[in-house]
Formats: sequence, structure tokens, C-alpha cells
Amino acid sequence: MLKFCDFRGFQSMKLLMMVVLSIFLLVSGDEDAFIGVNIGTDLSDMPHPTQVVALLKSQQIRHVRLYDADRGMLTALANTGIKVVVTIPNDQLLGIGQSNSTAAHWVSQNIVAHYPATNITTICVGSEVFNNLPNVAPVLVTALKFIHGALVASNLDRQIKVSTPIASTIILDSFPPSQAFFNHSWSPVMAPLLKFLQSTGSSLMLNIYPYYDYMNSNGVIPLDYALFKPLPANKEAVDANTLLHYTNVFDASVDAAYYAMASLNVTNVPVLVTESGWPSKGDPNEPDATSDNANTYNSNLIKHVLNQTGTPKHPGIPVSTYIYELYNEDIKEGSVSEKNWGLFDANGKPIYTLQLTNSGPTFANNTGNLSHCVAMEGADKKMLQAALDWACGPGKVNCSALLQGQPCYEPDNVVSHANFAFDAYYHMMGRGEGTCDFNGVATLTSTDPSHGSCQLFGNGGMNGTSLNSTIADFNSTSSSAGGGGYGGAGVLMKVVFVLAVVVL
Repeated sequence: MLKFCDFRGFQSMKLLMMVVLSIFLLVSGDEDAFIGVNIGTDLSDMPHPTQVVALLKSQQIRHVRLYDADRGMLTALANTGIKVVVTIPNDQLLGIGQSNSTAAHWVSQNIVAHYPATNITTICVGSEVFNNLPNVAPVLVTALKFIHGALVASNLDRQIKVSTPIASTIILDSFPPSQAFFNHSWSPVMAPLLKFLQSTGSSLMLNIYPYYDYMNSNGVIPLDYALFKPLPANKEAVDANTLLHYTNVFDASVDAAYYAMASLNVTNVPVLVTESGWPSKGDPNEPDATSDNANTYNSNLIKHVLNQTGTPKHPGIPVSTYIYELYNEDIKEGSVSEKNWGLFDANGKPIYTLQLTNSGPTFANNTGNLSHCVAMEGADKKMLQAALDWACGPGKVNCSALLQGQPCYEPDNVVSHANFAFDAYYHMMGRGEGTCDFNGVATLTSTDPSHGSCQLFGNGGMNGTSLNSTIADFNSTSSSAGGGGYGGAGVLMKVVFVLAVVVL
């Protein structure tokens, strides 16, 4: 028999439905958690956009955030499927926040001109405006609305979201998380900002840096707690109000943001972490800015996000994150650590080795799996040929398998042949650091390029048995060519390569 609830039962049902709807909206913000990277450009030798994209592809990175809307980068990213976040720099924010037509022009020039070939998914309107440009903060929400209105006019508002990254430092009393609130001086901006994000289905963008939390805690925060390292139960941080246990700074920061939003009566806006990372080098007063700690933090962060662990407040709800950052920015102002947050140097060489066993395909730069050295996608064909000539000549690789009629001859092109020679040399040199470079046209990968009867060295194939030299031979001054068909050309390449190995 159908039974009707009384008014109190109806109110309880209504409350339950609101909670369920809030959770649904949080989950539907992004079906699966992802890891992306930020791409800064303060490098003395910034790679060409095509080289940047080649690195992204080789590392299977599918999400990137740019700090501008550089036309060269957006063009290079076209037709790659990589999801792109673009940014309106802070110095353009005031003009856009004061003029609807300026916002429309920006969208026309930087979004409409590239979409959909370039898969732009989000626009960041400024970055950490409350901290970096507080005098412009009063027009921030207006700027967001103007940009969103321009997307509506272009019929792109469903495909492209609009938000603004904020620093976690504007969240006060962040532990215990249940007591967290946004700095009250910014309430006149934060309240309408959250309402905008809620009405447009956008995320609260949050920059989280456990490194700085740890450094500024005067010893209160343990290093292991900042690095996602396992903690005994009695060392976990407990929120006395909720009795939720926290095992790392990252989760506590995300939940602090959720509680801070709830204090402004917003409960259905998901958190997207737009920056997080750890520096691999620092000044003498930064002893914990090391490559080992950077490796530990970023590796654990990636696994934590991709496992869709969620947070104690919202277990299982994705917290997608962009790692700060792709490259070390050697000309960035500030301390040594400010220049050393990157995963790679300007040549695309890993700063350290990520430990990502069983964490999925993202970041092929996984030491346990990087067993092959191949031609970098998009590399200049003439440079590839020069590197191939060097490997099969002065490099002492036996390239006879590349001769016509031999197992690795087909396909007869420089990329396929370079894959063979580079991989052979890499294994001949014991997979040592600096032995997969070839003047910047080679890269490490976990993807086996073997094909048909041509089985390369890292896959139990030739196992180096067809190599005709040793490391001692490499160090020899002999210039005799090895491997028929490829001469001993590329003397300059040899000099450059040897210097690179010595420097590394």
C-alpha cells in the first residue's frame, strides 16, 4: 500500500535528496580523475612548441595547463586530442573585467580561432589574483562573467568552463579542515565567485603546495605527512570535530576547501587542483628540496589521484590535479627552489625518475618501465639521420639488421632505423644516464617499438648479441665504421654527444 510521509518525513526526504544531488554534482564534474601538467615558459632555452608536444605525447600526458594562450603552443596542440587549459594573464585581467567587448575579443582571438582543432576545455581567468593582484580582485567575478558570456555568444559555454585558480593560503584555520573558512576580507568576492562556479558547473581551482606548508610549520608538520608516506595510525592527523583521519597534507587541504565553501553555503562545487608539486633542489636553508623528495611526492601524488582515492570527507570522488610543472624554469625569479619544480629539463631529460608502477599509462617516464630509447616524435629528419649515422659508425652499433633483406630493414625510413640504432646503443651503454639523447632527437619510452621479426633489445630480443663493441670501444679514438650501409658521418654529432654525456 502506498504510504504518504508526514511533513517532517517530507522535509527529511527533501534534505536527503539535496545531499544526494550535491554528491552527484561533485562526481559528475569529471567522471575519472586525471593528472595533468603545467607548462611554464621561464626557460633560457624554451623548447619549440612542436618539441613540447612531442614530449607530452611520449609521456602520454593528456591534460596540460598553459599560463597564457600562446598561438604557437595552441597550434602545435591542434589535432592531438590533448585537453588544454588556457590562461588570461593577470596583466590583462583589469581590461577584461572592465570591458565586455575586450572579453569578447579575447575569446575570439584565443579560443574561437583554435577550437575545436585544439581541445580547449577550460579558461583560467587570472591566477592567484587575491595574492598577486589584490587591487584587481574586485573585478574578478565580472571578468569571469564577461568571458563566460563571450563563450555563450559563440555557443561554446557547454564545451569550455571558466574559473580562476586560488592559492590555498586564503583558506584560514585549515586544520582541522572542518573549521576552515576563506579569509573574510575576500568574502565580497568569494561568495559571488562560488555562486558563479555553481551556476556554470565549473570547479573551484586550488593551488596546493604541501612543501610550503611543511616548510612554514616550524616542525609541526612531519615530512612523511607532507610526502604521502605511510603513517602509523597513531601518527595520523584527526579532525576532532568529524573524527576523520588524515594521512597527508594534500587531502586535508582539499577538504579544507570543501568546508570553506560550505561555510558560504556552497556544497556542490568540485575542487580541481591546478598546481601541486615539490622542488628537486633548493637553497642551503631548504634541505628537503631534493630530487628524492620530489620523486616521492609527485609519484605518490599521481598514484593517489589516479587511484581515485578521494579525500576523507569525499572518499572516491575524483580530485584531478595538474603537477607543477613540466620543465625546470631556470630564469624564474626567486630562490633556487623556485627554478626547480620541473619534471624535465629543457632538453626533455627527466630531472628524476618517477616511480609509477601500476599507476596506469600516464607518464611513460617510469623508471621501472623505461626500457627503450627511440626517436623523438616530430624530430628533424636530418638530425635523426646524423644521429643514426653516428650510432652505426663511431657509436659502434652493429646495424647490419637494417640492411635490405634483414629483419629490421622494413619499414625503410629514418625513424624506424633510428629506433633500432638508438635502442641498441642505449642498451650497449647499460642504459646509463645521458645515453639516450643523440643531440635531443631521442627519448625514453615504455612502449616497445619492436615489430614483426625485428625484436629490439629491451624486450628479450637481440639482447645485445649483435653489437660489435663495448664501452671501451666507445671510448676508443678509432673512427672505423661499423654496421654496413651507414657510414661514419657525424663527427660534430659525436663531439656534441660526448660533451653532453660528460656534462650530465
